[in-house]
Amino acid sequence: MSSLKQIQAPIAVEMKAFEPKFRDYMASKVALLDRITYYIVKRKGKQLRPMLVFLSAKLHGTIDDSSYRGAALVELMHTATLVHDDVVDDSNMRRGFFSLNALWKNKIAVLVGDYLLSRVLLLSVQNKEHKLLELISTAVQEMSEGELLQIEKARRLDIDEEIYFDIITKKTASLIASCCAVGAASVKPEAEKIEQMRQFGEYLGIAFQIKDDLFDFQQSAKTGKPTGIDIQEQKMTLPLIYALRNANRSDRKFMIRVVKRYNHDRDKVEQVMKMVRESGGIEYASGKMEEYYQKALRILETYPESEAKSSLVELAEYVIQRNK
Repeated sequence: MSSLKQIQAPIAVEMKAFEPKFRDYMASKVALLDRITYYIVKRKGKQLRPMLVFLSAKLHGTIDDSSYRGAALVELMHTATLVHDDVVDDSNMRRGFFSLNALWKNKIAVLVGDYLLSRVLLLSVQNKEHKLLELISTAVQEMSEGELLQIEKARRLDIDEEIYFDIITKKTASLIASCCAVGAASVKPEAEKIEQMRQFGEYLGIAFQIKDDLFDFQQSAKTGKPTGIDIQEQKMTLPLIYALRNANRSDRKFMIRVVKRYNHDRDKVEQVMKMVRESGGIEYASGKMEEYYQKALRILETYPESEAKSSLVELAEYVIQRNK
């Protein structure tokens, strides 16, 4: 499996140039706000989203100012949603760093999220990037719908496989899909190419989320035991949904009771995880992940060979083989 640095090679120059541009897009004359946005830039993660924007742009043409704006719009919008999520979840950490609300309290964090959203709107309108704004706004709408659908269904744990895929397509895959569509749209190919890349990103995003589901059943480096965090948080993952669907009545009742009422009882959680493994839930979810990975690759097969195509293929492989 290639490393992210190797995958990034065809767009290394653009990725390096993106960081100062992104900081400029967030800049403010208000000293407090400028200090907070500097903190946001410095705690960047793997940068998969701008990578997808630039690789998708390069696959269809030449990366230009519109591509940089597209990457910035995606990052601004995503960061705004994360800031607001941390406030809603009362979360103090994000990617190993203190969250904004932990450092500057909820009111300031909410206002910073609002500011980032305003930058998305202004950056789009001032540069007439209406197509990019449409793609990103659609993703945010779907992310919100996915979150609310999950909350609605989680109360009774009545999430079957169809609803599960609806939720993860909206919650996770829509953002990755928008990155790929934005990248393509920034170099203005025909509409069907933009839709094709949106579909590629959606398949990749679904595979990404199923991989996250599977992490919950892997052994922790610290304890040597599966983490079970998703069960503790009452999240219905694909392996668990499969196990519930194929369990007898008493086992199903036990698993639901643990997820609902005893999700912090370590012994009971481990018992549920053992039942999921014995049901074949891990293999089933892995098979579904492979299925969406292959769908994503089939879209890339329609493109001629290029550095950008090779990197997107390697990035898709990285998504399903990563270990965190």
